[in-house]
Formats: sequence, C-alpha cells, structure tokens
Amino acid sequence: MRRFVALPRGINVSGRNQIAMADLCGVAAELGWSGIRSYAQSGNMVFAADADAPQLEQTLELRLEQGFGLKVATIVRSGESWGRIVRSNPFREAADADPSRLLLYLSKLAQQPSAEAALRQRAQAGEAIAMVDDALWIHFPQGVARSKLVPALLDRLLGSQSTGRNWRTVLKIGELLQQ
Repeated sequence: MRRFVALPRGINVSGRNQIAMADLCGVAAELGWSGIRSYAQSGNMVFAADADAPQLEQTLELRLEQGFGLKVATIVRSGESWGRIVRSNPFREAADADPSRLLLYLSKLAQQPSAEAALRQRAQAGEAIAMVDDALWIHFPQGVARSKLVPALLDRLLGSQSTGRNWRTVLKIGELLQQ
C-alpha cells in the first residue's frame, strides 16, 4: 500500500459543504483505506491505499456525493509527490517569515504552462508567483483575502479545478505522512 494525501476543495468553508472529519475518515475506512489521519476541518487527509491518485480522487468524490450529497472536487497526490512538492518551495524566506501568506495550489489536471505568466501579469501588492512541476506557489505579502488572484481566476488560468493550502498546513500534512 502507498501513502496518499487527499485535499477536498471547499469542505466546511463559510458554512458550505459541511462534513465532520470523523465522517470523512469513516468514508475512507469504508473504502478499505488504512492509516487514515485528518488535519484541520477542511478535509485534509492522509491514508494508505492500493490504487493510483486519479482513481482515488474519483472514488472519494463519488462517495462524498452519494453519501453526503456534496459535489466536492478532490485532489489526491502520492506521499512521494508530496515530499517533492515540499522540497520544491521556491519561497523559503516568505514561508519562514509568515507561513499563512504562502500558499501551495494543486490542480486536478496538469496546469497550463501559460498560467504562471498570466498570473504574474495580474499580481498586485508584491505578490510573487512560481510554478514548480505540478505545484503553483503564491506568496501573498498583504494576505490572500485582499488579492485579485481568486479561486475562479486560478481555475480558469490553470485549466482545471485547484485547491490551495498554506505553508503551515503543507508541513503538517507532511508530518502526518511520516507517522
């Protein structure tokens, strides 16, 4: 069995797509996954399974829709991939200074190569953008709430649905993978 990370998009945000983490972990257990751990209330989950990431995404999305009536895009990455992503952080100083202002975005499909330049053109207030492999990194020195780089724009430019996690969460998920 291989270790994986699941990142459901928009779970328990602004009173929408409500699901208890115990219920989410219960779904994963029903699917035969093991070593299940969750972090925060946004659905971040690590687990072990015998399948590939796209299959796991589809399976979890289908079960969330069937069991809870929630249409939630879910992005799954292998534990090995997660380790590479963490090591590829191009904004180490920003991460150390304020981990809540550095976000990692992952997409369901391969990101459009043109997305980085298009996002840089729209960046404001010192926002810095870098694409490394299949990861998009954005440093929001003024905070994400004030940014014009909103999820709908990111999805459009990246070419598929994406979800973001701040650096602190990225590291915590990495720790859960090691347990």
